[in-house]
Amino acid sequence: MTRFDYVVVGAGAAGCVLAGRLTEDPAIRVLLLESGTERRSPLLTVPAAETVLMGNPKYDWCFETDADPTIDGRSLSIPRGRLLGGSNAINGMIFVRGQREDYDDWERLGNPGWSWEGVLPYFRSMERATAFASGSRGHSGPISVGEPRDRDELTEAFLDAAAKAGYPRNPDYNSGDQEGFGYYQVNHEDGRRSSALGTYLKEARKRPNLTLVTDSHVTRLLFEGTRCTGVAFRDGDADRTVRCGREVIVSAGAVQSPQLLELSGVGSAQILGEAGVPVVHHLPGVGENFRDHFAARLRWRVRRPVTFNERSRGLALAREVGRYLRERRGLLSLPIALGYGFVRSMPELTRPDLQFHFAPASYGGGRSRRLDTEPGMTLGVYPLRPESKGSIHIRSRNPMTAPAIRPRFLESERDRATLIEGMRIGRRIVEGPSLDDYRAFELMPGSEVRTDDELLAYAREHGDTSYHPVGTCRMGDDEMAVVDARLRVRGMHGLRVVDASVMPVMVSGNTNAASMMIGEKGAALVLEDHRRRDRA
Repeated sequence: MTRFDYVVVGAGAAGCVLAGRLTEDPAIRVLLLESGTERRSPLLTVPAAETVLMGNPKYDWCFETDADPTIDGRSLSIPRGRLLGGSNAINGMIFVRGQREDYDDWERLGNPGWSWEGVLPYFRSMERATAFASGSRGHSGPISVGEPRDRDELTEAFLDAAAKAGYPRNPDYNSGDQEGFGYYQVNHEDGRRSSALGTYLKEARKRPNLTLVTDSHVTRLLFEGTRCTGVAFRDGDADRTVRCGREVIVSAGAVQSPQLLELSGVGSAQILGEAGVPVVHHLPGVGENFRDHFAARLRWRVRRPVTFNERSRGLALAREVGRYLRERRGLLSLPIALGYGFVRSMPELTRPDLQFHFAPASYGGGRSRRLDTEPGMTLGVYPLRPESKGSIHIRSRNPMTAPAIRPRFLESERDRATLIEGMRIGRRIVEGPSLDDYRAFELMPGSEVRTDDELLAYAREHGDTSYHPVGTCRMGDDEMAVVDARLRVRGMHGLRVVDASVMPVMVSGNTNAASMMIGEKGAALVLEDHRRRDRA
């Protein structure tokens, strides 16, 4: 195989952005390795198809957590994209940057250049958010961002209920001021998914300096001393190696990036020893600091046939399919969560610490959320910046063995208290008069569940991940940090990690947008160092 300047491991959100930006320089040769297959199903462009893509092993790694003692010993699904495009190709498309203070906190944690002002140019270069006039928004980037094309009767009633409960309507929660309620912004264009695969990587594939290899599972990194010189990977039944002249960039995501580092001998000496992996570099933070949004979802039966449930069956579904094919509108053009809310659990807080997701639908739990047959609505809520932390570590030297995911979702007392208050706020909104003509009765947890202990017990028994794993290769300047502020693996040479795993703490909201921003900023850092070395 040709010698490359850069090998990028993983073609998810950040990996596709990296490939796109690095290959804009025709002198830079990039190899992009993706473990998954290139899938061409039309479902991948349909926003509503999230519910059938997740949980399908053709598209999803279908990871499972170990039994979590903080949620009654349950094991939960951790969906991760198993295809070209990664999770960005199968997720719910909700686009949330987070709060200004999130990134200012990143910088204060030892990461210069990662403040709000430091990351804003990369959000702007990524976005094409032409419906928003704010100067903080991008208007010519590859990712099309906007509100859903259709309004929804039940969601409008929910937003009216929130306003009557004293919460403002916010026309653009991505402008830097997040607080309030409204319709979620999603990465879509004319009713179709707008993805890093369909934009950044689509353009990069036209360039002769990109080589893309799918169905190629990287099994370990190659080292000469402390320098990473290439990777070993399985190409079908064959074991192959490839060398690179500049760097290997790991973009395998919050689950598989720490797994690959540990399989290669980079991580805690104790963890590596237990798995029988020779230590190349002792780096104890690898796989630690796992964070995710753990949501409690409240469900109500609805009196009127105005929900996604009845629109997704029989003749009604046939009509929706026809409308989508003709106009790219209707049910299939919409994400399952339409309405958002960012609120403070206590009035004395300076910024929101709770996020709500309103869906004009009721559905089951787990990675595959099948809609009920009768009309219903769901309000999910979670603490925005959870303190609870877990870990992801290898179980053995076998690269095909899934790692041990131990999230400890509700370990923090503060997280538990914030979640309970969020459930109470959500109930007060939905029980308001604006929804009287729609709300029949509370399905779950049920109106008889009232005390803090009862609400917490419900969350432990029925709460679920929101599919936002981050932090397992966090950046910083302390001994538990895995990468520095330039995303270089600490103590190593020629090796970076560029994906959601580098987040030192959780952003305030869904992580898709921040992951693509990390790809943008990561590519800029790589190019700066590349040109600096060329000038030296």
